[in-house]
Formats: sequence, structure tokens, C-alpha cells
Amino acid sequence: MTGETALAGAQVSYATGAPALVDVTLALKPGEQVAVIGPSGAGKSTLLATLACAMRPAAGSVRVLGIDPWALSGTELHALRRRLFLAPQMPPLPPRQRVVHAVLAGRLPQWNTWQALRSLIYPRDADIAHAALAHFRLEDKLYLRCDKLSGGERQRVALARLMASDAELLLLDEPVSSLDPALALNALEVLQAEARARVATLVVSLHAVDLALAQFPRMIGVKAGRVMFDLPRDQVSDELLADLYGPELNASVQALPNAPAAVLQLTRCI
Repeated sequence: MTGETALAGAQVSYATGAPALVDVTLALKPGEQVAVIGPSGAGKSTLLATLACAMRPAAGSVRVLGIDPWALSGTELHALRRRLFLAPQMPPLPPRQRVVHAVLAGRLPQWNTWQALRSLIYPRDADIAHAALAHFRLEDKLYLRCDKLSGGERQRVALARLMASDAELLLLDEPVSSLDPALALNALEVLQAEARARVATLVVSLHAVDLALAQFPRMIGVKAGRVMFDLPRDQVSDELLADLYGPELNASVQALPNAPAAVLQLTRCI
């Protein structure tokens, strides 16, 4: 059975030596769904990269799916990374690449070298790519080149790549920042349903506080590299959010389509 993903006293620094994460401790159970919120430059992206084994803490410990990644050999670490999916805010899609290939890149860990090379000529599992795109209303873009996509379409292609994968730990950095509220809500609902079906752990950093509160049962607030709170959403008060964001809070809320009054209370209070 998949184990817990956790950080204990994790310390990570930028290349300049400035602290990026400071004494971060948290634990994520298999199948849990968590939103990470906080102001710009708070360390949210670094937190996700650390959980994805892309950055090694200078101090503290990491366990990913129950495994210490930095105690593994190179081959073993590569095998562990195949069980993870990290989506950056702006996915690095090669401009001349077709959308079908961009989506099917999510299946590369499941293929051998020959299957991957053959798929570049004749896309393998194109039906899976089509179905993944359909979740995000992009099925008509299957054979379009990536440089013909808008920013929001590129983000949704990256999310379709997740749907084509079989990852157990899903780490998404501002995955709906380029989408309008209706598309953002739809995309998150699709991702959350997929995570539940897989019993995969889902960690999403979000700029829109209202969206995070509406969709996720657990909220982790990060500021200046520190975890300021780790609470069920019904315990996240306006005061906590004001302390977390300061003047940036006004830019971090948006009205959700057809949202209940309780969800929009925060917006009205500002």
C-alpha cells in the first residue's frame, strides 16, 4: 500500500542562499486532497518541488509515498519519480509538438524505449489522449501544434497529460491561473474526481482563495517559506487570511460561478 508523504523540519534555500522553506513539517495521507495558499513568493512552488523530489532539503527529512527519496540509488529514485506528477504553472510544451504527443508524454513512464519512439511517428494510445482532452473541452485540439494554443489551453493540455498518467502523487502549481472562473472550477472538479478514483494524493497551490476554500477540505497557508497554518477549511478565518496575505488579499479572491453565499462571504468582507 502507498505510504504517507511528509516533510519534517525541511529547510530549503535558493541558489542565492536566501531561505525558501524554513522548518516545514507536514504530512499527507494517501488519497488526501490539499490546497496550498499564500502570497506571491511565499515558497509554494518550492514546497511542491521538494515533495516531487526535484529539490533536496539542506536539513530535515522527506518521505514520498512512504519512501525516503534521498536514501535511494539513482535508478531507484528515477523509479519513484515515475509515480509522481508535477505540473508547473506554465507547462514547458515544445512549440512545434502536437498536442497529442504533449498529452501522451504522461504515459512515458509506462512505455519502453521502443514504444515511446514509435509513438512519435504514430501516436500510441491516441484514444486515451482524446478522452483526456475531452475532460477539459479540448478534444478538437488533438493534432494542433502547441504553439497555436492560448495560455489557458496550454495549462489544460498539461492537466490532460496528468489524466493520461498513472501517477499516485499529483502536485499542481497554480494549474488554473490562466482560466476563467467557470473553466477553473470545472478543471479542479475533474482533477479531484480523478484523484479520488485513483486514491491518489492531490496537492494544489492556488492563488484564488475562494476557489481553494470551495474545493478543498484542508488548507495549508505558506508565507516567507513557513507554514503559517494547516487547518480544515472551516477553521480558516478571515483574520488568518488577512495575516497570511496582507495587502495582497484583495487580489487573491474571485467570485465563483453559482457559488453559495457562504463561499463568497470572504469576498464581500474585503
